[in-house]
Amino acid sequence: MIARLRGIVWESWPNRLILDCGGVGYEVNVPQISVDQLNPVEGKEISLLIYQHIRESAHTLYGFATKEEKDIFLLLVDRVSGIGPSTAMAILSGMPVRQFKDAVVNDDSKTLSTIKGLGKKTAERIILELKDKVGIAETWKPADGQGSAPESTNAQEAELALLALGFKQADARKFITVALKENATASVEDLIRAALRGR
Repeated sequence: MIARLRGIVWESWPNRLILDCGGVGYEVNVPQISVDQLNPVEGKEISLLIYQHIRESAHTLYGFATKEEKDIFLLLVDRVSGIGPSTAMAILSGMPVRQFKDAVVNDDSKTLSTIKGLGKKTAERIILELKDKVGIAETWKPADGQGSAPESTNAQEAELALLALGFKQADARKFITVALKENATASVEDLIRAALRGR
């Protein structure tokens, strides 16, 4: 599976790029939020996190500027019934990740429904199935309220990744907490590996 690509932008269209990686051109679908961050003009080198969607008729690549964008994409595709890659990309193109998370946590289906192609029923289903997952960042904040410590940031990212892999939130948090007690400076990758070993 392709997990990351770094290369030169060969061709650029709205929400779609051809990336030249060592002479091979990869066509990658990219949400508007990533396009805004990367400004992928032709000739520029960029790096993308990749999700490879495999079907009998096609292998499609989806690219993201940040891990947070990819994690939300995976939660939408894996956890919300009726949401496929195309709809998930439309959601990420329709509003910033922070605004999307706030809308889900606050039961704000009206705001979600402003995304083009997203009806009220689908917005309500997204809230129902993701509400306990996109609020993770808030629950990992340190008690002093002085912002996220490095280990809490790593815990947030690791927990999102584990949820995308099919872990229950309670289990993911238990494994991460144990791993952090053993090594308070564990990286995201270390935390994920520890959880996979303990599963």
